[in-house]
Amino acid sequence: MWGVPSVTSALTSRAVQMLAVLMTAVLSLSACNGSGDTSATEPSSSQSPSATTPSGAELTQPGTRLDFGESATVAHSAAGSEGILKLTVKSAKKGSVKDLSGFALDSAYKKKGNYYYAQVKVANKGTTTAGGIPVPLWGISGEDTLLQPVSFMTKFAPCPSKDLPKKFKPGDKLQTCLVFLSPNHGSLKGLSYRPSDSFVPIEWRGKVDTGKQKKSKGESKHQKGKPKKGQS
Repeated sequence: MWGVPSVTSALTSRAVQMLAVLMTAVLSLSACNGSGDTSATEPSSSQSPSATTPSGAELTQPGTRLDFGESATVAHSAAGSEGILKLTVKSAKKGSVKDLSGFALDSAYKKKGNYYYAQVKVANKGTTTAGGIPVPLWGISGEDTLLQPVSFMTKFAPCPSKDLPKKFKPGDKLQTCLVFLSPNHGSLKGLSYRPSDSFVPIEWRGKVDTGKQKKSKGESKHQKGKPKKGQS
């Protein structure tokens, strides 16, 4: 055991929760188990919510493509909780399997996965108290499949994750970090808001920090350490 649910069981249990809330069995289960993955870019149909809400917040249209650092405002309903949420994906970076050294990586799925950490912010822009639900964002793999956030039962210091508090009042804000596992040494190219498989997703794309630093011009491996002109 990891000290948290295994990746498979964690995602499956989360999928069951999402299934009960969203009734999207195919999306929740197949996107997590690595087979029959649901495409992140070819949804079946679209929803068209009203442009504004009673609070005066302007909703972001389904299908909108955003950059990291930009925000989307959505009317989100889950687990009996309804509210207007402002979602911001600030950044994403590649983690290391070494970060999980305190957990038992007891399957090839976990050992061969690449882990990514996304910094996100959520604000309640509505007029009612919402909360008590996971942050409704998914990862998008390099193969355009949806990746569900990994759930931890204990604190994961490299990327501490939090659900929305039970009483997430109007004006409240939450900053948190989401962990995504991309199978088979896969990549992450963005995040998605897709509350159901019939919703045309709102997506964030941007540069994911992989930790690789490019050498500056004129500093090849042959030149590195070479004395400058005039030096002996």
